[in-house]
Amino acid sequence: MADLSINFAGIKSPNPFWLASAPPTDKAYNVIRAFEAGWGGVVWKTLGEDPAPVNVSSRYSAHFGKNREVIGFNNIELITDRSLDINLREITQVKKDWPDRAMIVSMMYPCEEAIWKTVLPLVEATGADAIELNFGCPHGMPERGMGAAVGQVPEYVEMVTRWCKQYCSLPVIVKLTPNITDVRMPARAAHNGGADAVSLINTINSITSIDLDSMVARPIVGGKSTHGGYCGSAVKPIALNMVAEIARDPATHGLPISGIGGIGNWRDAAEFIALGAGSVQVCTAAMLHGFRIVEDMKDGLSRWMDEKGYATIEDFRGKAVANTTDWKYLNMNFKSIAQIDQDSCIQCGRCYIACEDTSHQSISQLIADNGQRKYEVIKEECVGCNLCQITCPVENCITMVAEETGKPYMNWTQDPRNPRAENLVKA
Repeated sequence: MADLSINFAGIKSPNPFWLASAPPTDKAYNVIRAFEAGWGGVVWKTLGEDPAPVNVSSRYSAHFGKNREVIGFNNIELITDRSLDINLREITQVKKDWPDRAMIVSMMYPCEEAIWKTVLPLVEATGADAIELNFGCPHGMPERGMGAAVGQVPEYVEMVTRWCKQYCSLPVIVKLTPNITDVRMPARAAHNGGADAVSLINTINSITSIDLDSMVARPIVGGKSTHGGYCGSAVKPIALNMVAEIARDPATHGLPISGIGGIGNWRDAAEFIALGAGSVQVCTAAMLHGFRIVEDMKDGLSRWMDEKGYATIEDFRGKAVANTTDWKYLNMNFKSIAQIDQDSCIQCGRCYIACEDTSHQSISQLIADNGQRKYEVIKEECVGCNLCQITCPVENCITMVAEETGKPYMNWTQDPRNPRAENLVKA
């Protein structure tokens, strides 16, 4: 079977699946259970100053789909509420007992050099493989000048990263906040500060729902609430985009990326790796389904790699990066047309309704004398938006078929109608 082992920024682990810094990695008991289940590594829940912060109750809420499926998860939990001494002792013992697993320690302290200079040697003495700088927490800690308050200021990111490289010999991973206009800016700052890698995304500012009886957002704490950090499958598209932005940025070329955000199965992991991630971190899926989900993740990824002929993770890491570009470089002369498989069609009419009401009226509805309905694509009207394919409840019933236009490749920068074209095409 395929070799799932990785060497991420000098950190070795038997597979790319790590638990992210969060409640599941808050103490030795949980981490040991995770390693027994087969996780390749963990990022220990964020360490901070003593006395430890006090967490409130309650602290979680969710955005639900049909049948109470958790689509998005929200939390207002802070960093570890246990003492630094207890955490360091447990990290030391767990790493000693599980030397083949990646042990990364998340850290969050004020932007004061003396504090980092004092604490970093203590963390390094545990035998941990690396540190992760939590510059992303969006609630609670920013009010104290930490978390996203640092991650949103590239100068601070670079400054603290430099301190860590100066006072610690371990690899330094910088965890980035998505609550920013352009995630490339703090990534570049981390790179300039000497970071060995970045991880992203941290959670997104969110309010999942309102209790319309009490008129308080969830989670409710003594009749009040606040925004929290959003994660789970709903954030995966945002995370994939931000990972891709860093992977294809010339200013951070070659910077290792640990992908985080909505990873719940092997396919999610493969997509992050295809966009350049060298490891992936999981939290919400483990909290909802338990640690043993990693068994299916490892098995599924290994089987897929065997099927595709990939012997190692590196064989397909980053393969999708070159195919990810800016809109202005897409081929404006490419055309695809929807095609309905009549044998698979269940005549529900969802494609027709969607196209007729909100798109280009390119699907015809034919009703026979016996009431039987048939839907066909009007090729001359179809613009290839694939809304019909998305609304269709039958997988592969509607496919998009490329049409030969006879026109050469032309992107927006070459369009003669564009007054700001970079390379005008001569008529």
